[in-house]
Amino acid sequence: MTLETPLCDLLGIEYPIVQAPIGSATTPELAAAVSEAGGLGHLAVTWRDCEETRRAIRETRDLTDEPFAVNLALDEATTVVDTEAHLEAVLEAGAPIVTLSFGDAAPYVDRVHEADATVMQTVGSAEAAREAVAAGVDVVVAQGLEAGGHLQSEVATTALVPRVADAVGDAVPIVAAGGIADGRGIAAALALGAAGAWLGTRFVASEEARVHDAYRRRLGESDETDTAHTTLFDKGWPGTPHRVLENETLERWEREGRPPSGHRPGERDVVATRDGDPIERYDEALATPAVEGDIESMALFAGQSVGLVDESRPAGALVEELVAETREAISGLPGRS
Repeated sequence: MTLETPLCDLLGIEYPIVQAPIGSATTPELAAAVSEAGGLGHLAVTWRDCEETRRAIRETRDLTDEPFAVNLALDEATTVVDTEAHLEAVLEAGAPIVTLSFGDAAPYVDRVHEADATVMQTVGSAEAAREAVAAGVDVVVAQGLEAGGHLQSEVATTALVPRVADAVGDAVPIVAAGGIADGRGIAAALALGAAGAWLGTRFVASEEARVHDAYRRRLGESDETDTAHTTLFDKGWPGTPHRVLENETLERWEREGRPPSGHRPGERDVVATRDGDPIERYDEALATPAVEGDIESMALFAGQSVGLVDESRPAGALVEELVAETREAISGLPGRS
């Protein structure tokens, strides 16, 4: 059974499976492994400087000749490099696909197309999808409330994707994001009108992801009821909602009546360090292998699909498993064989 969709045709990939840009957890090894297996690998570079960005793209290209994407968050509250300069570095390094999130893609679409690259934008509503298409983006990513990490929507994926599909029509392919971690979820996304699925939490747990072992272990142990939608971990990206695993930091804050920023319990506690630099209790810092300290008290980003994460495995093997599961889910539908 073929899984080829308009997204595959546009991006030059074999399967409609996209590894989400999972922040500092992304590595060239992860992106290349996903792309080599037929999906679309992804690098997140917002928190890298231009030289680091160029190096990561070069290293990914050295590992694969297949297409991969590079993500930039546009919110100035979190960027470390001017977006125009950063985008220029991304394109000069040869990124074939650029994904944009947390801001208006319109000022950057023409520059991406001038470089013969494809541009995708993440949205959280049907109206935002219409605006993205009007701006000329090639693919719209509809991110639902179930997603892990930082969020752009207050609408569940199963409600959002059909609305975006109706708003966009056949103008561009749609990718569904949020709460998807296995082939059943991918098949459901396709049935809702998407041409592909965007998976984050499942790839955070992969062997190639740059995450601390304690974080990866929590992902494997957690259920779908163990996440919280909050703005608590706001140091570094203020005001942006996110979904994390419940932990003592969040539970203590709730016990004390959810006080506002500046009055939260342990506001200035240093719970961990990275290369000697302090990480405070409410920092949005990711738990990478270089972090030392109380990992459990940090922001452990995860989506509601975390209950479907079991053991860690190589990303390429994970893509193969997802493809097999998707085919099985589709063939098992009434009227299919």
